[in-house]
Amino acid sequence: MSRVLEVADGLWTGELDTEHHHPLQLFGDFAEMQPGVAFVAAFSNVATVATDEGLVVVDTSSPFMCTRVHQIVREWRTDPAHTIVFTHGHIDHVFGVEHYEQDAADQGRPAPRVVAHESIGDRFRRYVETAGWNTNINARQFLGAESAARRFKLHEHFQWPTDYRYPDETYRDTLDLEIGGEPVELHHDRGETDDHTWVWFPERKVLCTGDLFIWASPNCGNPQKVQRYPKEWAAALRKMDALGAETLLPGHGYPIVGADRVRQALTETAALLESLHDQTVALMNQGASLDEIIHAVEAPADLIDRPYLRPVYDEPEFVVHNVYRFYGGWWDGNPAHLKPAPQPEVARELAALAGGPDRLAERARELVATGDQRLAGHLVEWAVLAAPDDADVLQAHADVNQARAESATSTMARGVFSTAAAESRASLDDDD
Repeated sequence: MSRVLEVADGLWTGELDTEHHHPLQLFGDFAEMQPGVAFVAAFSNVATVATDEGLVVVDTSSPFMCTRVHQIVREWRTDPAHTIVFTHGHIDHVFGVEHYEQDAADQGRPAPRVVAHESIGDRFRRYVETAGWNTNINARQFLGAESAARRFKLHEHFQWPTDYRYPDETYRDTLDLEIGGEPVELHHDRGETDDHTWVWFPERKVLCTGDLFIWASPNCGNPQKVQRYPKEWAAALRKMDALGAETLLPGHGYPIVGADRVRQALTETAALLESLHDQTVALMNQGASLDEIIHAVEAPADLIDRPYLRPVYDEPEFVVHNVYRFYGGWWDGNPAHLKPAPQPEVARELAALAGGPDRLAERARELVATGDQRLAGHLVEWAVLAAPDDADVLQAHADVNQARAESATSTMARGVFSTAAAESRASLDDDD
């Protein structure tokens, strides 16, 4: 048994945990799932199925890992790629097609075709338009995952790509292919993205979910990125469950082998999303504000404790925000937030009432010591907005956010808090 499958089994049985085997910290692990089916775990995963006409490749990895992934695939098989499927347009899934095109040219074979959902082109064009924004938010998002940040170079020198491989063929709802006698079904459902494709190999009972399953609480609430679709995501997982898959190859993390395990993983992920969605909508219908909702909705404990649903990347609380945004828009229900004063002005007024920015910072430290990091975060943020050049306030801001980063369970929260702490430390260094 390969290391990938050993770890996957250990995680499922509870012998191992995702805290030490994070689904975003796989960098080139390989497993042959069955004859003719290969899986490469490389931050984002790549699945490859061999047919008589060539390889079907599901995703091609990121700008940082695609060359290594291609080498691993070639060590397994030298057949040229016939068809490449993009499960969606996130940059960790769609780079490296040129390596397979070069293989075909070297062998005098036709270049592989790339197939994806019709919305992927709109995503690529949006990425070009917002390259600077995406550079910043992804550096922030992954700063907390230090090993991933080092490996993927998501730091001040990283630049969001603006050159994309657009698909040769697109589809809208479903697309049935036959490649070298191998039936391949492509299905579209909105979930993490609006351009998502999941792939079903019916004769092999192999399901490639893309990022609709990632060995973590679903990435359905990302606080820095565009709308996600929890209700439709759950419906997609229910559709997958009806197929009777025996092998699940996820977009991130480890394979799941065995029909019973696959069914449990799919249905429980769907149930988590449905619970978060339904609780949020029920409270919205009762007239609750966003603040009330995010502190009232709770993820079912029996689900969030599953090894494949723990909030190590995204968090259920962030999903609640996304549900609210989908139905309710951007206003959170607080009249002061509809047409707010500039935050530094509010902070200076509050600091004056409290006795100065230093008093806010001091109280924030006291709250951290008692375990109330959320309230401490508000106070220290007001302090630094009111006195952005005060060394003691900057140090308190760095310390409070560092404490929040160290206690955070998710990559996303850790990244935001770590970045805030780092920015304050950098301001202190500039003043020295």
